[in-house]
Amino acid sequence: MIENRPWLTFASHATLLVGIGLVALPVWMALVASTHPASAFGAGHIPLWFGDAGGQTWGNVLFEKAGNGVDTPVFWMMLNSLIMALGITFGKIAISLLSAYAIVFFRFPFRNLCFWIIFMTLMLPVEVRIVPTYEVIANLGLLNSYTGLTLPLIASATATFLFRQCFLSMPGELVEAARIDGAGPWRFFFDILLPLSRTNIAALFVILFIYGWNQYLWPLLITTDDAYYTLVMSIKRMLSVTDGDIAWNQIMATTLLAMLPPVAVVIGMQKLFVKGLVDSEK
Repeated sequence: MIENRPWLTFASHATLLVGIGLVALPVWMALVASTHPASAFGAGHIPLWFGDAGGQTWGNVLFEKAGNGVDTPVFWMMLNSLIMALGITFGKIAISLLSAYAIVFFRFPFRNLCFWIIFMTLMLPVEVRIVPTYEVIANLGLLNSYTGLTLPLIASATATFLFRQCFLSMPGELVEAARIDGAGPWRFFFDILLPLSRTNIAALFVILFIYGWNQYLWPLLITTDDAYYTLVMSIKRMLSVTDGDIAWNQIMATTLLAMLPPVAVVIGMQKLFVKGLVDSEK
C-alpha cells in the first residue's frame, strides 16, 4: 500500500510549478518585448506587459525584413531552415538505415571494421572537419545553395549505431521466415524491418530535425546570399549592429518564430518519440 504523504505531493507540485515558471518566463518576456517599439528598450528597462506595436512588428518581421543587418523576411528564412532541416533529417535516416541494414544482415569481409570506422567518426568534432568540408563544397561550387547546406550533414554515425542495435535485437527467425517465403533483401527491408523500426525512426526524426533546424556554424560559413540565410543565423546578424540601436522587438519576434517548428514537431510526435526511446515494437 502506497502511503499518502501530502507534504511530498505539495513539494513535488511546487517544484514542477517553479520549473514551468523558469521555462515560461523567458518566453513571456520575449513575447511581451515583441509588442513594444524598439525605442522602449533604450532606457535599459524591460516591459512586463504587452504594448500596442505587436501587429506592426510581427508584420514587418514576417513579410518585409527581419531586422537590422538582415533584409530577408522571416517566412523566407523559415523556408530555408525547413528545407535544410528536412534534408538533413531524411538524409541521415535513409543513409543510417541502409548502412545498419548492410552491417547487420549481410556477410562481407571487414563488416565489423567498417562499423567501427563509422563509429570512430563520433570522436571528430565538427570544428575539426569543417574547414576541409568547406573547401570541398567550395570546389564543387555548392556555396549559397540548398545542396551545400544539407549534403555535408546527412551522414550520422549515431543514427547508424542506434539502428544497428535495433536490428541486432530482432530475432533471427524473421530472416529465416522471410527467406522461406521468398522475400529478397529489398522486400525484407521494406516489408519487415521498416515497420518494426517505426518508433525508432520517429524518435530519431525528432532529434535530427531539431539538430538540423538549430544549425548555426555551417550555414554561417557557406551562405553570403540573403536568399539562403537560415533563421538561427539571422538572429546573430541582427544582433551585430555597428550603427544604431539593436531592434530588440524584431529580434524577440524572430526568436519566437524560430521556436515554433521544433516545438510543433515535438508535440506532434510526442507519443512516438517517447515510445521510441523507452519501448520497442518487436
